[in-house]
Amino acid sequence: MLMDIILYLLQFIQYQHKQICWLLNFICRYIPLKQWAFDDSHSPKYQKFKIDELPLVTDFRQDWTYKELIPYYEKRYGKKIRPISRRSECNIPDDCTCPRCNAPKPFLYKNNGSKGQLLCKVCNARFSPDESRFSSVKLRCPHCGHALVPKKDRKHFIVHKCVNPKCPYYLHNLKKVDKEDLKEDYGKNKYKLHYIYREFTMDFFSMDLTTLPKNASSLRFSKHNAHVMSLCLTLHINLGLSLRKTSQALKDLYNISISHQQIANYCKTAAICIKPFIDQYPYEKGDVFTADETYIKIRGLKTYVWLIMNAATRSIIGYQVSDNRGVGPCILAMRMAFRGLAKLPENFKFIADGYSAYPLAAMEFVKKFGKDFSFKITQVIGLTNDDSVSTEHRPFKQMIERLNRTYKASYRHTNGFDNIDGANYDLALWVAYYNFLRPHKHKKYKVLNEVEMLQGADNMPGKWQLLIFLGQQTILKQQHGEAANCS
Repeated sequence: MLMDIILYLLQFIQYQHKQICWLLNFICRYIPLKQWAFDDSHSPKYQKFKIDELPLVTDFRQDWTYKELIPYYEKRYGKKIRPISRRSECNIPDDCTCPRCNAPKPFLYKNNGSKGQLLCKVCNARFSPDESRFSSVKLRCPHCGHALVPKKDRKHFIVHKCVNPKCPYYLHNLKKVDKEDLKEDYGKNKYKLHYIYREFTMDFFSMDLTTLPKNASSLRFSKHNAHVMSLCLTLHINLGLSLRKTSQALKDLYNISISHQQIANYCKTAAICIKPFIDQYPYEKGDVFTADETYIKIRGLKTYVWLIMNAATRSIIGYQVSDNRGVGPCILAMRMAFRGLAKLPENFKFIADGYSAYPLAAMEFVKKFGKDFSFKITQVIGLTNDDSVSTEHRPFKQMIERLNRTYKASYRHTNGFDNIDGANYDLALWVAYYNFLRPHKHKKYKVLNEVEMLQGADNMPGKWQLLIFLGQQTILKQQHGEAANCS
């Protein structure tokens, strides 16, 4: 009797489940909910994550000076421009010159008396000694042509803003703001409505990409040898053991007594040797790059790791460790990824998430290198495919997310790093292992980048020794190249 009751209840639960599924399907098809009926992805609340296009640049400066202009006027018009004959003493500074033609004080008038405006007799430029429209490049709004006003001075960039109240870009965004917010005091200031441009004051394209922490131990071994060093790298990097467990494993397996600090010194030395090789290696560059950033802990504080992958070969072609999540580290990682490219391939795609640093970095590449490096960021946003872009490019985003998890798995045993130098050399060694030593299912359990010399080693410690040797040869080539340039 009891079993009959349980069977009846199970059948009734299954029937209820079918009814609930039918109702959910009916609601989704014919009764659109609020979040589905109204797509708020274009809401002004999310304008802060939008990157505006590059501004218009106007430059009033001229290549010629008053020394070329005065003889030209005399030859063309028969007009001799002479210095000003002043009736009274003039308080124009002696070092004051025309910012347009560089004419000195004898050719400068006071145009409006004591108000400060000067007039150049040679080129008829009106300017102020303190601030001149000719003295610098002007940034203008691409929507209305109004001059941008510098509003905020940050550590690495200046925020310029279009304050024109009749700017069509501003008026278009203002229409989308809720009327209830407009009734509140400073209600519209909750949103980004004006055109904004960030001018970076630091040149991220002149920074060295190959630096790693110094003060590492020497390869002149006093107690151990290169084989012990390669064993440390195999246990620590390949097998993911911590420094202390690596020390214990060497003691238990090979009766080798070595401290965890010495293992850390070996890893730092190996990273310094190997990093130039993995950075300068001619990776195969496809037409789809995917990028993402993740965080690690350094003394309990968040530090960010940037990874860029070639989607076709799955190789890591750009990486960077930074103490901030700004645009600078993103540019440095992109520089590593684009190394060796004269121009981007046709139909190039750069896939990332919705973080605003990637479009800003892309704009800086266009400013620096022109149309050859003009590309748009394909942003895959969220966890669900709510739009056609996410549906098409979701697999690429999952690729880089899987790479993040793989790296975090190797990092987890460290419980965080003591300093950013340790994070740098650990990431360099892990990238070397991932690109050149780790077998991948994608390549039928072969390495991603096959190096002929590494194929001659029978075991992993031998491959690490050969990888260090290749790094040393790369450093020697760089030194010879620098010496040749100096001579």
